[in-house]
Order: sequence, then C-alpha cells, then structure tokens
Amino acid sequence: MIQPTLRTARLLMVPLADRHFELEVELDSDPEVLRYITGRARSRDEVATSHSQRLALSGTVDGLGYWMAFGSDGGARGTVAPEREDQGDFIGLMMLPPAHGPDQPDDPTVAELGYRLARHCWRRGLASEASQALLAHAFDTVGQSRVIAQTMTVNVGSQGVMKAVGMRYVRTYFPSWDDPISGTESGEVEYEMTREMWKARRDAH
Repeated sequence: MIQPTLRTARLLMVPLADRHFELEVELDSDPEVLRYITGRARSRDEVATSHSQRLALSGTVDGLGYWMAFGSDGGARGTVAPEREDQGDFIGLMMLPPAHGPDQPDDPTVAELGYRLARHCWRRGLASEASQALLAHAFDTVGQSRVIAQTMTVNVGSQGVMKAVGMRYVRTYFPSWDDPISGTESGEVEYEMTREMWKARRDAH
C-alpha cells in the first residue's frame, strides 16, 4: 500500500511531494501559523530541511506520512472538495507520520496526528475534518494501534481539534528546549486515540 490520496467533504488531500515545496515555504512564512511551533517564520533553508525529513519519514511505515490539502473557495462551509489539486486553493499540511519525536514511543504501530493550516483557512472546521479522515485511514486502512497528538499547553485551539475528533488527554510533560518560545514554561500536552476508542466511536455513529 502506498500513501493514498484522501478525500473529505471539503478537502482533497494528496501525498506530499517535491512539487509542493513552494507551498510549504508559503505556509511557514507566516509567523502566526508557527506561533506554537517555532514562534517565528522559518527560512527557506529550514523548510527545505523539514521537507526532506518529511519525505524520508513517509517511507518508513507503509501508508503513513504527510498530505497537502486543497479546497474550493478556501474550504468555506458548504463547498465541496476539488477533483484535482490544481483546481483548488491550498489549505494546509496534514500530518500522520510514524511517532518519531524524543517524547514519543518507538513503535511503528503508533502514529502522530498533526495539522498546519494557512491562516485564512482557520476556524472553518477544516483541521477537524482532515483529522477525522486521517484517523480513519490510520485505523481502518493502515491498521495502527494508537494515534497520538501533541501540542503546547497554551495552544487551546489545537487541543480543541483533538477533543472534537474524540481524542483523550493523556499527560502534560515538560521537554527541554534549546530555544524556548513564549508558553513553553507551561509544558506540552499529549492526547490519544486507541484502536479500541476508534472502533467504539465508529460503531456509535
């Protein structure tokens, strides 16, 4: 199984490829988008490094990786997903790589959920919509045992998405940072969805 194209009502999500690099640069040029990640915009060289790392990580567990999301009219409510990426507006980067961070398990059956949306696409429910599709892919297609999501404690918006898709709070932890940004003193939070939780949620609907 290769990393497939995914669709939701409003989003076309295509696997990250080299042709998407300029969109990644555009996304990471907005410091507000990276407020709870780096606290500043990233340079082109920094984005190039991340792009290479993402593509490499996408090949480590079959079916997991990164997707670029496209929508019609910025993914406005009531719109439908475009048929092709060149027919839609860029929405953001959706993430479901294998867990790989220093505060994550070294287990190929555990994936990490993430989302980074262009600012003009915020507050439209798109991160939750994409996350639901990624969770379904993780459990129903790839066969993961668990999906985690991590963010800064002060990032209440991201935590709202995690709660909206049915993930549960696991812990607050305090990583060490070489270059801490505002809010790191409050630590990071982790949420999870297990296969059992997903099955119960799916069956209930």
